[in-house]
Amino acid sequence: MREPFHYLGPPGPCVYLPGLTQRMEYVVAPGVTGQQYLNAMHVGWRRFGETLFRPRCFDCRACLSLRVDVARFQPDRSQKRARKANLGRTRLEIGTPSVDPDKLALHHSFHRFQEHDKGWPEASEDSDSYIDSFINNPFPTEEWCYFLEDRLVGVGYVDRLGDGLSGIYFFHDPAHRELSLGTWNVLSLIRRAADLALPHVYLGYYVAGCRSLEYKARFVPNEILSPEGTWVPHLGPRD
Repeated sequence: MREPFHYLGPPGPCVYLPGLTQRMEYVVAPGVTGQQYLNAMHVGWRRFGETLFRPRCFDCRACLSLRVDVARFQPDRSQKRARKANLGRTRLEIGTPSVDPDKLALHHSFHRFQEHDKGWPEASEDSDSYIDSFINNPFPTEEWCYFLEDRLVGVGYVDRLGDGLSGIYFFHDPAHRELSLGTWNVLSLIRRAADLALPHVYLGYYVAGCRSLEYKARFVPNEILSPEGTWVPHLGPRD
């Protein structure tokens, strides 16, 4: 088993808030267990594949880990509309991560749309990058595939951990934006966590002012990880 490798990335333009500089800290940890990763999430780490990362910016603390309180979750009107649009229509299959041409094409289509619509940086379109990020995992990970009839329209990667489900990443077909598939995926995570009697759904980083990440705060009530390392209430049903 390879030993963990720790390093700090170089400073560069922030991908979330224009005009700011970001710096990321990384640990390549091929032997990390699910419990070890959960402990790491509780101090602000996230992961793609075997690589853990967290922000280590000089003067900014805008990236805040966010988790949803499953038992007390209350959907808003738009979330209820997304549920109505997908129930009985969009089929979910949960399985083991794998790569195929349909998933790669969907991933590339999603990112090209986001680059144009939200100014995302250009993403790699090679299969090796996809495999490193989503397929080569240090512990068992679930692949959530959403189908509209027989057409693949969404793919998510999910960690089932000791106190919740953690959404690693989700991408979907931009041609079906009317279904609000991103919202439907989070609603499905919350429902699945409730069925498993897990108290939390971890949604990664929330950044106020970032169009791509602000939606996470709409799933209420929720908590954010404070700079002091404690989970504190962020938004509740009446906020």
